[in-house]
Formats: sequence, C-alpha cells, structure tokens
Amino acid sequence: MNSRELAHSVCATLRRGGRQALLVGGCVRDLLLGREPADYDVATDAPPSEVLNLFPGSLAVGAQFGVVLVQRDGAQVEVATFRSDIGYSDGRHPDRVVYAQSAEEDVQRRDFTINGLLMHPESGEIFDYVGGRADLQAHILRAIGEPARRFAEDKLRMLRAVRFAARFAYAIEPATFQAIERHAPEIAQVSAERIREELTKLLTEGSARRGFELLESSALLPMLLPEIARMKAVEQPPQYHPEGDVWIHTRMMLEELAAGVSSTLAWGVLLHDVGKPPTFRSAADTGDRIRFDGHVETGARMAAEICARLKFSGDDTAQIVSLVANHLRFKDVAQMRPATLKRFVRLLRFDEHLELHRLDCLSSHRQMDAYNFVRRFIEETPPEQVRPQRLLTGEDLKELGYKPGPLFAKILAALEDAQLEGQIATREEAVRLVQQSQGKPGD
Repeated sequence: MNSRELAHSVCATLRRGGRQALLVGGCVRDLLLGREPADYDVATDAPPSEVLNLFPGSLAVGAQFGVVLVQRDGAQVEVATFRSDIGYSDGRHPDRVVYAQSAEEDVQRRDFTINGLLMHPESGEIFDYVGGRADLQAHILRAIGEPARRFAEDKLRMLRAVRFAARFAYAIEPATFQAIERHAPEIAQVSAERIREELTKLLTEGSARRGFELLESSALLPMLLPEIARMKAVEQPPQYHPEGDVWIHTRMMLEELAAGVSSTLAWGVLLHDVGKPPTFRSAADTGDRIRFDGHVETGARMAAEICARLKFSGDDTAQIVSLVANHLRFKDVAQMRPATLKRFVRLLRFDEHLELHRLDCLSSHRQMDAYNFVRRFIEETPPEQVRPQRLLTGEDLKELGYKPGPLFAKILAALEDAQLEGQIATREEAVRLVQQSQGKPGD
C-alpha cells in the first residue's frame, strides 16, 4: 500500500463513521500541478482520540495540536483535526489549540494559499476558501490572511516561502515579500536544525540559484549565511573567472545542481569559495593580479564552523569540509606522482569531488583538461592498482623481528608509496625494501 491508497482508505473509514475527511495541503497542490505528492495529509473533524481508536497502532505525533500519524504496510499519512491556533509565544507552536468544526476555519491557520486547498478523495472536488487555485494558475506565492501574522506564528515560514517560490518558479506576492523583508532578522529565533533542513531542501530541489537569489533580495541571506552574503561584489581575476565576482560564480554553479543532488555535494558547491572574501587581495596590493592566498584553508575552516552552527552530522560535516579543502587540487593532477594521484581519487565519495570540479570549470574558465585527465585515469586504471592489498602489515614487521613503535607507520607508508608507484609488487620485494631502508633486525 502506498501513501495515496492509505490516505483514501483513512478518509473512507472516517466518512463511514460520519466524520468529514478531506485531503489537504501540499498533496492537493501537487495533484493540481500534475506532480506526484511526496506525502499525503488528511484533515478531519474527528478529535485525535477518535482517530487513534479508529486506527490502532497509530502514533499521536502532535496530540496537543490534533495530529495523528496513521501507518500501514510501510505507508504513512498525517491526520489533523480541524482547529484554530491561539497565540504563538515561541514563534513556532501555538500556545493553545481550539478544535474547529469546519474545514474553512481550519485552513485559515495554514501558511500559503497554494497549501490551503482541500480535495474530496473520491470525487476530486476542490474546496478553496483562500484563493489558492487562482494563485496556482497565476504562479503566485501568497500568505494566507495577514502575512506578518503568518510569519509571527512560525518564523520558518519566511524561508519556506522562498523555497516554494524557487521550487515552483512563482513570484512572491508583494505584501508577503515585504513582510519577509521586515521580519527577516526574526529568522534567528528558529532552531539550527530546522534552518538546515530547509536550506538543504532549497539546495537540492533543482532551483538552488533562484532560491539563493530570493534569499539575498529578501534580506534573509545575511541572517542565515552571512559568509555567503559577503561574496557579493568580491572581484576575481578575469583570466580565470571571466564570469564575474564570487557571488556570480557561486550562483552559476548552484544553477547547475539538478533536483535530487546529494546534500553534501550541494553544500560543497555553495561553500567551496567561502574563504575568498576574507582572503581577497587586489591587484594593487599584490602587484600583479587579484589573489586569494590561503582561501582553501580559510574556507575549509569556515565550512566546518558553518556546519557546526547548523548542527550537521559528523559524517556530513567531514564530507562538506573535504569538498572545500580539496577543490583546488585538480589543477595539479597532471603533475602528481602516481601515488599522490591514486590517493587523491581514493577520497571518500570522490564522485562528488569530481562533479564539484566539473561545475567549477563550467562556471568559470571552461577548461576541462584536468577533469578529463582524472576521468581517463579512473576509467583506465584497474581498481586493484588504485587500492592494492597491502604487501606487509604491522604484524608482518613484528614477525620479521622489528620492534613495534612510531617507525612502523612510516615504514608501512613508504611501502604503500612504492607499491602505488609500481616499484614493488610482491611480498618478497616489500621485505627487501624494508631491509634495505631499515637494515635487518639485529644489525
């Protein structure tokens, strides 16, 4: 059973019990747009206790707000009781919920008109109490009711407005946009985790460039990512970056991020040049051209700080920082020793490093020599040469009579270097190399 089938089943069960039950929100919007909804929500006049009784095994995920999660055969649907929300002291949760009897009253508390539509699950009849259908047709993103009030209820809605407008290529209605501009500083009240989730969606839904341009024009970007906002008007050497400043270059790369791209690659693209603004030196300062000495090291440190601020997982942080820290190494691949090149392409999720480099080139000088060189190397080099099995281990060195200590790591690294360079290929050759460099035990 999929989510759509479960939603229809839930509605049928509620209606047999004499209750109202309608599809609501994003699923209705997506169905009207001819898109397959990612999930389904149901609105009903049945109180949560009744929903829990009707669907054993369901979870009261937001019982205080009238929300029950119905699960069956791997599918799940949120069922929300019609309600009105009273007060939002924390800028996210209602202080008090009053259950309502009508869907018309319920949708007034929702965020945007295109998300305030309801649909009869069987007949497909649309119930529109907020003008959402007209806004869908006009490609407009509009807050329901008074925009400032909607954003006061949940500050994250300002960021969601930008994401929806970017995702659907809609214009943000002027009063809604002005409210975002006025209240942009209040986004700081939202938890880092919720901001990270929305920004990640913005980066990976296929409209990252427009999304970040809206963040910048709406005054949200300096509040969320001041390090990115500082990229604007930071000039670059035209011989390498004929496209323009760091902000232009970054937006061009964001434009190439397809829907469904990995979140770490998307963040790596956004942050790869974050170290340029603080390391900028003009041609007058350097005596030859604009330079960003140390921008990779500075950028990697800043990326780590941003990831910590947004509470990324350790694994995601490590990959994002690695993408920033290694993005300039491609310029040297043709001159790298075989061992160095093999270790480079062994970086975790190297496909992301390679894709970031491709986008970097296409969004600047368009020279693809290094990219093509690495692609050929990966295609033509057998995996066992890139990641060969060790010829000797620390245990082997002990059996040969060498005393364990810090020197073991250096010996093993030197052996791997020789192996990657093609200088040794057998255990016997490895033993001879150790004995030549370290002498035989007891000598």
